[in-house]
This record gives sequence, structure tokens and C-alpha cells, in this order.
Amino acid sequence: MRKWITGSIAAFLSLSLILPSSVSAETTIAKDRQQQTYPTLKKAKQPEEAGFSSEKLKQVDDLIEQDISKGFPGAALIIIKDGKIVKKEAYGYKQKYNGLNPLKHPRKMKTNTMFDLASNTKMYAVNFALQHLASSGKLDLNAKISRYIPEFKDRPEDIIKGKNRIRVIDLLHHTAGFPASWNYYDPNTAGRLYSQTREKTLSFLSKTPLAYEPGTKQLYSDVDYMLLGLVIEKITGQPLDHYTENRLYRPLGLRHTMFNPLKKGFKPAQFAATELMGNTRDGTVWFPNIRTYTLQGEVHDEKAFYSMEGISGHAGLFSTVDDMAVLLQVMLNGGGYGEERLFSKRIIAQFTKPSKTDATYGLGWRLNGNTDMEWMFGKHASSRAYGHTGWTGTVTIIDPAYQLGIVLLTNKKHSPVIDPAKNPNQFEGDLFSTGKYGSVITAVYEALNNQ
Repeated sequence: MRKWITGSIAAFLSLSLILPSSVSAETTIAKDRQQQTYPTLKKAKQPEEAGFSSEKLKQVDDLIEQDISKGFPGAALIIIKDGKIVKKEAYGYKQKYNGLNPLKHPRKMKTNTMFDLASNTKMYAVNFALQHLASSGKLDLNAKISRYIPEFKDRPEDIIKGKNRIRVIDLLHHTAGFPASWNYYDPNTAGRLYSQTREKTLSFLSKTPLAYEPGTKQLYSDVDYMLLGLVIEKITGQPLDHYTENRLYRPLGLRHTMFNPLKKGFKPAQFAATELMGNTRDGTVWFPNIRTYTLQGEVHDEKAFYSMEGISGHAGLFSTVDDMAVLLQVMLNGGGYGEERLFSKRIIAQFTKPSKTDATYGLGWRLNGNTDMEWMFGKHASSRAYGHTGWTGTVTIIDPAYQLGIVLLTNKKHSPVIDPAKNPNQFEGDLFSTGKYGSVITAVYEALNNQ
């Protein structure tokens, strides 16, 4: 009997050594899900319950409302601390214009208004998926991109070569060599990589030329995250929207976080409007099939809308402050929410570790690594704070040192372009303090009683 038991134990140990890491990791996650329950958000009866001053929080309202009175379009804000919703407010208007014409009766912003998250898509769709896949053992951050995308390789005509050595982690660090953007949707600039269909654009990602030798500098790039979205699709065998919505958001109970919401039962009136005349910058830009109407419920980003059919790793996600608060709490909880575990604390630590070349970058996440980031994190965030911004006017702050999360969603691009000829990308909304983020974030921290 003793020999049989000894032999069985030995066989089990031998088997465990040859099991693939993904099986072991999946088993661990399943076991932890059964054993651990994570905090879920509850509404604080009073801000003081979570260490905030009600009086000082009114100064946050005053700051945003002053901008609204001077012409800033609108915003929604949620603050969470210690697992409690401390504050949730809506300000201004979700729509003030129809084309270039001001509405006689602007439509008020609501706390359940859905926003185009722009580049916050990178964190709460792609990074969340990658963190989950890495925790499950299905993704090796140090693997070469060609492991997941076999066609990812240098081409004879490429002036700068090195794709054969680019790893997943290089895309996350924005050191892979790609340009900041590539306008696939515009034949005048895209050249042979012109595409307004998702399938063709996906095939063009691997053919996009490098702008510098990989690893020699750090350049924030949408192309990096378009490729990372494709990596997720290759690993999971699912489109990015199907995977993130069904595997990440729905298990968390989120019903307003998704790609292409107008195709999924939502109406334009439920969204904060963005650019006044499509992507024309008030009528000064043109390319084939360009939208000319006020955008509401359609992703603003040109690459995401025209070339990726609304589903891309760099932009395209919509959400509300309530749903975003849950995603922030997942990070503050160490990877889970309620009975759902998405990833491990170890993976979070790896993704939020400062880059060796730039302390303000983790793996995709922006970090409060030095005073250069005060514009985003304000004056009082801890050195452990991280988050991201989005071009449409969105910012998220996660500060583990305070167990604090801040989501400020604005539609600052729902305003006229100041000087289309001189700078077609600067809108009136960009000039307000609320649209610059830092002053609002500073005011939130100053409302903490221990500040």
C-alpha cells in the first residue's frame, strides 16, 4: 500500500512538471476565483466616510462649473476610495452643437452618459486583456511578435529593419520602432498601405515600416497598440470586441463598456458628442468617405473608424463613469472584483513597473514618475500613481498609495477648432483647465482630509 501511494505521488509530481504553464496558471486562477472574493464598490453615505471633505469637494465642482460657464462643453466625474464611491457628478452638456450651429436647447450631461474613451482603450481593453492572458499563461511578454503573428517580419524594401527581434514588451514600452501613427484611411498619406476595411488593415499592420531602429528610443505609437490588439485576436481566436466584452466586461456586470455601441442597441442621444463636423476639422480636412456630421456614439479616431471598423487596440472603446470605476477598482483590488479574478498582483506590478528608459512609462500605463507628469496627475498624486488619457478628453488615475481612483470624462473636442489653418488639432475645449486635467485632479487630492 505504501509503495502504491509513493508511486502515485511520484507520478503526480512528474505529470505536474510536464503540464504546460497555461494549464497550471488557468488552474490557479480558477482555484483563486473559488477561494477569494474581492471588494465591490459601495456608495459612501458621506465623503467623510472615505476621508474626504464635503466642503473641499465643492471646490472641484466650482472649478469645472466655472469652465462650463465660460464655454467648456461637458464632463462627468467619479471618485472612489477604499472601495467606496465618494462622488459622482455630471456637468454641462453632452451636446451643444449640431454641425457648426449651436443648439437652442443644449442637451445636458448625465452621469450615465457614454463617452468615447479614445486612448484609454489601450489600457481598459488591450492592457486588461493582455494582463489576463499573461496571468493565464497564454501570453509571454518577452516572446517575439512573430510567435503570434507569423507574417510579422522585415520586407526587402524596408529601409529600417529589425522586426524579427521585436517583442510584445517592446510594443508595450513604445520602443518597437513604429511611427506615432500611420494614416491607413487616407490614400494621400498611406500610399500602398491605404485601407478602409478592417481585414485589409490587419494585414497591413505587419507591413507598416519602422520609423527608427527598435530599442533606440521611446515613441508613443498607436501602431503599437493596433498590433497588440491583433496579438490578442491571434491568441484568443476572437475579435477584440467579442473577447473583451464577453471575457472581461460582462463577468464584471458592465453593460455600457463596448466597441461600436450604436450597432449593439444604443442610441446617439445616450452619448457625449465629439467633433462638430465629423473628421473635417470644421470643414478644412478631406479624404474618401469622411464624415461631416456631428459625431455621437461613433468612435472619433480616424484609424479606428475608417480602417478598423470601430474595433482597434488603440481606440474605439466607449464607457460610463460607473463602469470605469469598476475597472479602476479591479486594479486597486489587485486584479479582481467580487467573485471574478482577471489577473494577478504580480502581473499588475509588472505592468506598472517604470521603464528603464523613461520613468513615466510602465507597460502601456503612464506613471507619475516625475514632475513632467503633473499636467495629468496633478500636484499631490503619489509616486505609485498610474493611469492614462484619451484625445477626446478622458483621464483615469489609479493611486494604490491612497486606494484612490479618479475618472474624469469630458467631451472637450465638442467645440470649434481655434485656427484650422494653423493647428487643425486644437479645439477651444483644449484650452480650459478641465480639459487639461491637472487642476481638477489636484483639487480632488486637496479634498482629502489628510492633505
